[in-house]
Amino acid sequence: MRCLTLADALTERGHQCIFICRELQGHLGSLITNKGYSVHLLPLSLPSSISALQLNTIEAQSSKTELLPRHSTWLGVSWQQDAAQTIDAIQSSIIDWLIVDHYALDFRWQNACQPYYSKLAIIDDLADRQHISNLLIDQTYNRNPSDYEMLTPKASTLLCGAEYALLRPEFAQWREHSLNRRRTPELNHILVNLGGMDKDNITGQILTGIDKSHLKTGITITVVMGQNAPHKDSVIQQAKMMECSCKVLCGVNNMAEIMANSDLAIGAAGSTSWERCTLGLPTIMLVLAENQTKIASSLAEAGACLISYSSQPEVIKNLVSTITPKLMSRLSKVSQQIADGCGVNTVLVQLESL
Repeated sequence: MRCLTLADALTERGHQCIFICRELQGHLGSLITNKGYSVHLLPLSLPSSISALQLNTIEAQSSKTELLPRHSTWLGVSWQQDAAQTIDAIQSSIIDWLIVDHYALDFRWQNACQPYYSKLAIIDDLADRQHISNLLIDQTYNRNPSDYEMLTPKASTLLCGAEYALLRPEFAQWREHSLNRRRTPELNHILVNLGGMDKDNITGQILTGIDKSHLKTGITITVVMGQNAPHKDSVIQQAKMMECSCKVLCGVNNMAEIMANSDLAIGAAGSTSWERCTLGLPTIMLVLAENQTKIASSLAEAGACLISYSSQPEVIKNLVSTITPKLMSRLSKVSQQIADGCGVNTVLVQLESL
């Protein structure tokens, strides 16, 4: 989604963007195509069209005992196979910038693809592997550029901090409305959003916890899920059985509006964090993966959210029960200072200047 945001902004300024993705479960190829972009969907297995010589050349550059990135299995294939398929997809194009957003890819993959691009931009938030980037973007709040000094070339431009968050323009557009309605906070509308897939049905646990908290009459809950979420049907059935009014929305395209008109969010500690901050939306943030710990802890330490490392219903019940207008006001005032929704413009200036 953050790559789509950047592509939209680049396209508006006259640049041409293409996407390369793998056909893993839940891929967004159709969404990207519907937005007007060309997409190279890499298959799950290595096709015979890939040159054996090309693959052997890449494999010869690597050591069999090399230490791979922690998330290397997320590729679905080896990095050498992925590089060969990527080269096959882009070799007929003139690539000025290759923009890479993947936790499994590091300097080895980047080196293998280097003959096919002029400059390389990396989107990251882990600071756990080496890159040969010209530009690196890490939108984590309070991220120190020194975290990447030993991982990137000296000449690499480092854009670190939530001010570089790649948010769609509607979040900046809804910011004023959202902040104005939080001047006199009141808990009437809760937003539950655990990302597009929510493969472990954390949403169901949250709804059970909210139901146990016996909130006042008149509270409305909105659940936002992806069209392909595996537990969508069970969540819809659970919503019908709740004490308070609960509606489930799938595949929405007005997330900024929904957030702006919500009083409290319960969600994961991912890129959505910066959307909620831009809108000053008080949040109970769940840490569902190791790579979310840095984001969640930095925001919690700043007083911008409440965090939980558990999604068990009893934990959710207790957290929801602590929410007061005074706490909501404090969370909103801190979070709205962290991001303003204009980060993509700053990144564009850097891309074009280089």
